[in-house]
Amino acid sequence: MSVEPEIRVVVVTFRSGDVIANFLDTLAKATSRTYEVVVVDNSPELDAATASAAERPEVRLVRPGRNLGYGAAANRGAAGARGTWVVVANADISFTAGSVDELVDAAARWPDGGAFGPGIVNPDGALYPSARDLPSLGRGVGHALFGWFWPTNPWTASYRRERGAPREATAGWLSGSVQLLRREAFESVAGFDESYFMFMEDVDLDRRLGLAGWSSVYVPSAVVEHLGGHSTQRTSRKMLVAHHRSMVRYLCRQYAGPGYLPLRVALTVGLGARLLAALAFAKDSAGARTTRSAALLPPAGTRER
Repeated sequence: MSVEPEIRVVVVTFRSGDVIANFLDTLAKATSRTYEVVVVDNSPELDAATASAAERPEVRLVRPGRNLGYGAAANRGAAGARGTWVVVANADISFTAGSVDELVDAAARWPDGGAFGPGIVNPDGALYPSARDLPSLGRGVGHALFGWFWPTNPWTASYRRERGAPREATAGWLSGSVQLLRREAFESVAGFDESYFMFMEDVDLDRRLGLAGWSSVYVPSAVVEHLGGHSTQRTSRKMLVAHHRSMVRYLCRQYAGPGYLPLRVALTVGLGARLLAALAFAKDSAGARTTRSAALLPPAGTRER
């Protein structure tokens, strides 16, 4: 009788042939636990490198035949998992040795934790602000309006929690570029909301986990590197539009009902103006990077509520 792997790793790809081998190679050093990999390839055609990756014994390839979007593809890959943990990740992640094990070890310290996110560094070594507060009306609008051209504004700084050294603690939400999810928690909220094609699906997931009684925990002692924008670099203007639509959807859902109609109209108009300005200047607020040093990352096992 075969033993079910402890961890299912779901990696969503889109023309990711140049990074998928590195993803799998570094993953092998990131955990000593048993794991399986499901590659959900949203690409219109299968490239040779992804096809080659699918020949590895731990890998199963899923080809939906169309671009499902990130959340829907992740749900497809997680379906039927039986292990305790599900890792959902972008293909352009490089895991450091033991990083997945460090996330699982942290989960033992947080039995009410449903989602766990590592410290994420950019290729230049800068620490990305991957653990954030949930967007409130003030923070969300302030960040959306000003973050693309004034990255140090107070709304963005508060939203990104860029004050103080990184520490193991709960957060409103964690970057969806890589998360360790307790399968029980993930399934309890029916996974990602597939109405978000791209962007904000991670915010929405962690918000719903919180409403269901689960915590989202930032574990900066587990470190990964994220190339960032790998599958969106050639379509950045389309990604700006997708980010705008998802932000409008998320904020308007927080203020449902006829009494909030004027607010929803104002949000839609205001964020639409922000989109036009961002398109004009070819800026992407989602791509703004922090300058905090990765040397601030704490040692393993340090926690704070």
